[in-house]
This record gives sequence, structure tokens and C-alpha cells, in this order.
Amino acid sequence: MICLDGCAEQYLDEAIKQGLMPHLNKMSQTGYRGLCDGALPSFTNVNNCAICTGQPPSETGICGNYFLDMETGKEVMMNSPEYLRKPTIMAAAARAGRKVAFVTAKDKLRKMLSVDLGGIAFSSEKVDEATKQTHGISNVEALVGAPKPEIYSGNASIYVLKSGVALIENKLADFLYLTTTDYIQHKYTPEEKEALEFYRDIDIEIGKMLELGALIGITADHGMNAKPDIIYLESELTKTFGVGYTVICPISDPYVLHHGALGAAVTVFIPDLAKQSEVAEWIMNLEGVTEVYTRQEAVEKLELASDRIGDLFVLCGENVVLGRTPEHHDLSQLDRPLRSHGGRYEQIVPLILSEPLSEDYRKKAASSPRNFDIFDFTCNGTTLQEGPTDVS
Repeated sequence: MICLDGCAEQYLDEAIKQGLMPHLNKMSQTGYRGLCDGALPSFTNVNNCAICTGQPPSETGICGNYFLDMETGKEVMMNSPEYLRKPTIMAAAARAGRKVAFVTAKDKLRKMLSVDLGGIAFSSEKVDEATKQTHGISNVEALVGAPKPEIYSGNASIYVLKSGVALIENKLADFLYLTTTDYIQHKYTPEEKEALEFYRDIDIEIGKMLELGALIGITADHGMNAKPDIIYLESELTKTFGVGYTVICPISDPYVLHHGALGAAVTVFIPDLAKQSEVAEWIMNLEGVTEVYTRQEAVEKLELASDRIGDLFVLCGENVVLGRTPEHHDLSQLDRPLRSHGGRYEQIVPLILSEPLSEDYRKKAASSPRNFDIFDFTCNGTTLQEGPTDVS
């Protein structure tokens, strides 16, 4: 299973059109290619946790990279496994006797999702720190034949796929989850040279996996859009209603150089809940805001965990991002126009398999599948399987 972080459909279309992804194009024709919905908010931790458990955020408890803990009153980064409320499919596969490997670009996901894995788990970001005792494998750089890449680069993602190839080739794993990073998509549009070269290199590694006999399922955690317009929502609330309003940006994580912690979804804490309806209506009337939900509405309609969000949950338009105050967001490192994600407009992502779907799963694919169905589709849904492979 491959999660191509930030992979909006347009990136694949453009690279295929220019003849740069022949292997993925063949997969699309002889296997299956369609679209599916990711979880909201359309952020990395949210969707990787959903994919790896097969469950929505209401079950995983991961509704962002960052939240305000209502019990302690502290703002917390959710980068460790104690925040995850469901076991992973990879751990179940390991218990069922598969040789499991989990390779990610960012080490934050490796820490969160490798608990009880019983197999190999490492990140390209800290591949040089992997040991047999702590990561299930040592000397990965020698195995892959390349040194640790820079995390703020396309190579961090290509290294993940190269690692997958090396693990399969050396018979170290037969059940893999490979998840990349969206550095390239944050910086470049689908038509730009750097993006096209990146997807060409992805296709090369996919081709190697196919040649080794891998059954491949591909999806993404979220898409990506240009975001020229910024609403500093906490500043606007303070100007209109006074102090005491807190806006939490769940895109916040240790890797903010390419997005400045600005995303298309935020959660809002209100000091006086008697004003909730008034505040919600006022936010909804802001130009660029598209959806405002109360906590209960967000639980029911967006499948979020009630204790990991605020009193209101806000989504914005295709070319808009939401922030706290100008002082909260360092945009000095942005050397390109801002591109980001998190909302409804980055929710639709690819769903691709290297083999045709069975009749039953074709019906499922035609009825709003989710990106966190990818393990089920790949393990149980192709014409290769004589019967289901239960890793639940």
C-alpha cells in the first residue's frame, strides 16, 4: 500500500499526459483507477491514521496534528501513539504471520503508527538511526544504496519507495505500507518541471515493485491547492467580539517551513457558549468561509472525535487558508506562493490498484469509497484473491 502525500489527481493526470508515468498509466488501464474521499480535516496525521486503521477520525481520535487538550488546557502536538485509539492493520497483519514493513518520510508518523507493529518500521528522515532493536532493521542506507535524504526535498519521498523496493527484493517484507511527504506539492503546481520530475521518479520505483510481483494499492491522504487568501480568524474574532477566543490550527506540526501552519480547517474555542450561534453565523458570513459546524454537528457530519475539537469547526474555500493571528504564523521561509490543504477541496484523492477489482468491489468503488478502504480493497478486492484475506 502506498500513500502519496498531497497527491491531487491533477499531478497524476499531467505526468501521464507527458508520458512520465507509464507504469501507473498501465496500472490504471489494466487494474483500477478511480477517486475516493479522504477524511476531514484533510491533513496528514488524520488520514494516515485513518488509512492504517481502516477507521474514521471519530474512532482513531486523530482529528489533526495539533489540538487543545480540554482537560489540561494545554495545546498539544499529537505525534505519539498514546493519542491513537485504534490498532493498526499492519500490526494485525504481523500477528497473522506476514512480514510487515512500514516506511514513512516523516518520523512523526513512524512513531505514531509503529506501536505493536512486530515488524520493520523506519523513516527516511531518520533512516540513519534505525537499529534492529528499535526499528526492526539496521544498516538501511546500505540496503537502499543511498544516504539519508533531506526531509525538505522530493528525495525524502523517493527514498521511501526505494526502501520498499529494497525490502521486497531482499525478501525482508511481504506486506508494506509506504507513505511519502508533500514537500513537492506544497511548492509546485502539477505543470511545473520539479513536480513532473518527481512523479517520473515515483513511477520508476512503482515499476520496480510491479516487476518484483507486488500487488499495489495507491491512494493519498489529501490533495493540494493554491491558497492566496488568508483569514486570520482569531484576530478577526478578537476585533469583533473581544478577547478570549482561541483558534487552533490542526495543520500545525514540526514541518511548517512550506505552509506556515496555515490550512483550510481550524477549530474555535468560545469563552461564552451563549454566543455560539451568533459567532457561528458571523464566521459563516466571512468571505472565503464555506462551512461552520458546532462540536456535535462536526461529530455527526464529519466523523470527528468530540474531545479533540473545539466549540466550532470551520472549513474554507478552495483558494483560502485559515490562521490564528499574523504573529502566530512565520511566512518568512516561504519562497513560493502558498499552497496548502485541510478542507473539502483537498478531500478527493486517487484510488488505484494494480489488478482489476472483483465485481463486488467494483460496486463498492462506485459508491463513495474512502481512502481508508485501501487496505480492504487491495487485500480483499481484486480478482487475484480466491477468498478474503482477513487482517481485521
